[in-house]
Amino acid sequence: MSKERGNDNEKDALFVPDIVEQRIQQVDIESEMKKSFLDYSMSVIVSRALPDVRDGLKPVHRRILYTLHENGLTPDKAYRKCADTVGSVLGRYHPHGDASVYDAMVRLAQDFSMRYPLVDGHGNFGSVDGDPPAAYRYTESRMSRMSLSMLTDIDKDTVNFTNNYDDRLKEPVVLPSRFPNLLVNGSTGIAVGMATNIPPHNLGEVIDAVNLLIDNPDAGLDELMQHIKGPDFPTGGVIMGRAGIRAAYATGRARLMLRARAGIEEMNAGRERIVVTEIPYMVNKARLIEHIAELVKNKRIEQISDLRDESDRDGMRIVIELKRDANAQVVLNQLYSYSQMQDTVGVIMLALVDGIPKVMPLKEMLTHYIDFQGEVVTRRVKYDLRKAKEREHVLEGLKLVCDHTDEVISIIRHSKDSNDSKVNLIARFGITDIQASAIVAMQLGRLSGMEQIKIEEELAALIERVAGYEEILADYGKVMQIVKDELSVMREKYADERRTEIVSVSGEVDIEDLIPVEDCVITLTHFGYLKRQLMDSYRTQRRGGRGISGMTRREEDFVEELFVCSTHDYVMFFTSKGRCFRLKGYEVGEGSRTSRGTNIVNLLQIDADEKVTSMIKVSEFDEDQFLVMVTRKGIIKRTPLSQYRNVRKGGLIAIGLDEDDELAWVRLTDGSSELIVATRQGMAIRFDEQDARPLSRTARGVKAITLDEGDEVIGMARVRDGALVLTVSENGLGRRSDIGQYRLQSRGGKGIRNYYVEKNGMVAGVKMVDEDDDIIMITDDGVIIRIPVSEITVQSRYGGGVRVMRVAQDSRVVTLARTPKDEEIADETGESDSEGQEDTVEPEGKTES
Repeated sequence: MSKERGNDNEKDALFVPDIVEQRIQQVDIESEMKKSFLDYSMSVIVSRALPDVRDGLKPVHRRILYTLHENGLTPDKAYRKCADTVGSVLGRYHPHGDASVYDAMVRLAQDFSMRYPLVDGHGNFGSVDGDPPAAYRYTESRMSRMSLSMLTDIDKDTVNFTNNYDDRLKEPVVLPSRFPNLLVNGSTGIAVGMATNIPPHNLGEVIDAVNLLIDNPDAGLDELMQHIKGPDFPTGGVIMGRAGIRAAYATGRARLMLRARAGIEEMNAGRERIVVTEIPYMVNKARLIEHIAELVKNKRIEQISDLRDESDRDGMRIVIELKRDANAQVVLNQLYSYSQMQDTVGVIMLALVDGIPKVMPLKEMLTHYIDFQGEVVTRRVKYDLRKAKEREHVLEGLKLVCDHTDEVISIIRHSKDSNDSKVNLIARFGITDIQASAIVAMQLGRLSGMEQIKIEEELAALIERVAGYEEILADYGKVMQIVKDELSVMREKYADERRTEIVSVSGEVDIEDLIPVEDCVITLTHFGYLKRQLMDSYRTQRRGGRGISGMTRREEDFVEELFVCSTHDYVMFFTSKGRCFRLKGYEVGEGSRTSRGTNIVNLLQIDADEKVTSMIKVSEFDEDQFLVMVTRKGIIKRTPLSQYRNVRKGGLIAIGLDEDDELAWVRLTDGSSELIVATRQGMAIRFDEQDARPLSRTARGVKAITLDEGDEVIGMARVRDGALVLTVSENGLGRRSDIGQYRLQSRGGKGIRNYYVEKNGMVAGVKMVDEDDDIIMITDDGVIIRIPVSEITVQSRYGGGVRVMRVAQDSRVVTLARTPKDEEIADETGESDSEGQEDTVEPEGKTES
């Protein structure tokens, strides 16, 4: 026995190596590592990390939504435990860890991560402070209303299905996605050797761009960006500059600068505080506050006295209290520089196209979605056509019963069974097996007269529907119209206002062609808040109206400068210290009618004790134009405009000033104009501008008018043919006077009496106006009124004028601006005031000074 066993062992020893040698394959380790790693990386890229360009979803997200759909967890149904959904996803379609599924579901439910959440979560799904969600045994979820649109008509053969991991079930390769989810909600993913970071966008803007591209496939990037302004993050914030947005949309890659939204509020005892209401996307609020506290502790920022989080269910509010003598704007700029209150967002618009990763510009991404929706609609129409024809086929068989009722009943009655009945019906009438089955299964009650009429009506409707489907399939333009109509319905139901503001920054030349040429009103307040508003924000009112609120102001703030310009004009700023700065009109942040605007120190490098006192618009820096400047003390200087062509970011010296003087007024002239300089105490002088010889940019100037004690210049106007001199008092009285009543004098005199201030109030301003002009006036309590100049009475310069604006008690008119009349502006808020129109003031006297 032992010998035999030994022989057997010896045979086994000889046999085993032979088998092993047959199974071993000689491979090169380098090529095997390359192949294995490539297979792994492609699996990660295609099956895990990157979204599909068509529905914007990664496989795990797609499986979560499809499972919710299969389980019937629609928005009108009760919530169900997330553990149930996670288990269903794992068991049916996603053979990975439960944490990967639950984490993905949590993100789909977070309103601070998703611009339009696709999962409706109930319970603790985390917070913007970085708090983790509760375990899936505690939380509940269901589909959101938006996610219903991701799966609309999925049961109508609109998309392809594939086998799940164990070939038991079928899962969709892509979801029909009634809206462009890839751009709307964005996507973030890190694969092997590549990553994607597509920011979220506003639904209404993206749908508008898709509709534009359907109507005009040759539309360029500039046209698309008229609709898609830029990313729209769920947490709001402010994007600094448009150049990065344009680069992202043109090339698929860019970097955006995103800032928190912060405002400066006054406190008691002259102190100020910074209030942050929005932070950059994906920034952890709790860590941000901790980091600011560390900056204070390490004395990198020394002017902060207190820091607290006052956020609640009504919104975010981080309060940063400052020390008594702190400059709030300086501290805010330090916070932007040292903390995540200003963050960089990298954009990589990479997605899967036919299973291949590709970085795409905006237009290509939209084009892929349009093509996909065309395919979805085409497949759905084909499905509906097939079902309609099948139903039509059955109804034609049922109609046969109605036409031969007795004979059909007789055949069925004399047949052995249902199969025999079908055979006999087919043999007698030549119908199909489907029609015969429907006839045999037909209830006797449907043989009544009314039921027969219903069958005929349904058949007629089906024939018409089939013709409609065939017409759609024969014309791809009709398919695209259906896509547009369905997108428009989505826009109407779910579109909301943009949350992220986009502001221009100096030096971005490449964006100018994207900015539409629009008329706008630019205002600057006493405390230095600058904003731009479209002309549509103002409505013409009748003379004597109360006006509308033009801004939300801090206490004692009022508008000092206002004029109408184009978004492409240069806006030149002149400061009390005689310095000049320059911006483009579109670089001034656009604000709503009630918004405060942007503090001027964010746009211009002015000193703490320096103030912008005048703004003018310039279209081109021509050689034959001049800037005429007048100071508070009545000094005038005329300088060629060309000397201000190259304004540095830090500003240029515009005029040399005496120690107790400041620049008060600036006008653009052609070198041969006549000027009127008016004072607050009612004096005015008219002289030829050539009386003031051209001086260098840094010169002091010469005397324009000799002022009485306590008087100051309140305005300067350029004389125009046919124009009248409009004078408005601080009390809201105004009149127009013929320019001939102001004799031409030599520069430097005291001038003549323009207005009797003792009775009618100090002068607020003067303008040269035409009959077809409108005038915009603003009081120091922020009320704006716009009225036609034609409603203001023409009087001599001795007249006190008529009531042009009802000024509240303790208020006064501080600014007026001339603008062309807009016949289309509706009279919405003001009404004709007969009492105000008859409110004239008698002249006090006719003695000329």
